[in-house]
Amino acid sequence: MKKYMEIHPEVKKALEKGNPVVALESTIISHGMPYPKNLETAREVEKIIRQRGAVPATIGIMKGRLKIGLTEEELMYFATEKGILKTSRRDIPYITANKKDGATTVASTMILAGMAGIRVFVTGGIGGVHRGGQNTLDISADLMEFSKTDMAVICAGAKSILDIGLTLEYLETQGVPVVGFKTESFPAFYTRESGYKVDYQVDNGMSMARIMKDKWEMDLKGGIVIGNPIPREAELDPKFINDAIEKAIALAEEKGIQGKEVTPFLLSHLKEATKGRSLDANIELVYNNARVGADIAVAYATLKDKAP
Repeated sequence: MKKYMEIHPEVKKALEKGNPVVALESTIISHGMPYPKNLETAREVEKIIRQRGAVPATIGIMKGRLKIGLTEEELMYFATEKGILKTSRRDIPYITANKKDGATTVASTMILAGMAGIRVFVTGGIGGVHRGGQNTLDISADLMEFSKTDMAVICAGAKSILDIGLTLEYLETQGVPVVGFKTESFPAFYTRESGYKVDYQVDNGMSMARIMKDKWEMDLKGGIVIGNPIPREAELDPKFINDAIEKAIALAEEKGIQGKEVTPFLLSHLKEATKGRSLDANIELVYNNARVGADIAVAYATLKDKAP
């Protein structure tokens, strides 16, 4: 992989020593937030992870090189450069072969982090089955990746612009455990509860780390979804946010917006409808996920004879 991959010296040293490392995506920087909020958030997430004893590894593709851990200058590049491609599994070889820039989604971050030997990944929310997905087959590549790649993914659930029930059914079919961190309810990104239950609940990082160890030590391939609810003080009103989502979905259908353009359109509409509160909530839940993810990574690093 040396032909394709560059690992930041701090990350490389931590991996060689078996110290805790937490992967972070770059799509949230390039496509998820406006400048300078995106850069401020990326810096703060890395700071939180370091404060809790782990090493952050923000992942992206620059000029065709797979970057595992970004420098300050590279973070700035992802936060400000135009034309960076949103990158999932299918896009990786095109981007590397053509020496382009790519911001990694949940799926591609899982892949690249797994290649580097990282087992814990913090994101905002996972993709899922879109509403009406039983007819359109509009299903995020994130879900398929969970069945393939050994990664513990800490998230605030799935956005309620998705069909959360079908998303959980899909994960069950793929044999992916869905675990709630201090909750028995699967979170819905902006709200703490979706109305659906998780498979299991854990209450601390070590309990989660033991599940990870046993799963991968027994060569039970695939990832784990860890649902960590948004902090209560940052939660948006469930009725308000769901009404806003319904209106945004209806507007998208009216305008004929489809495929990968749907999610950014809906999120932009929600930002306007909530007068920016959805962006603030997004930032707070990412910080909260970083705290939990770092604690899980630290606990996992202490276990002996864990799977490589």
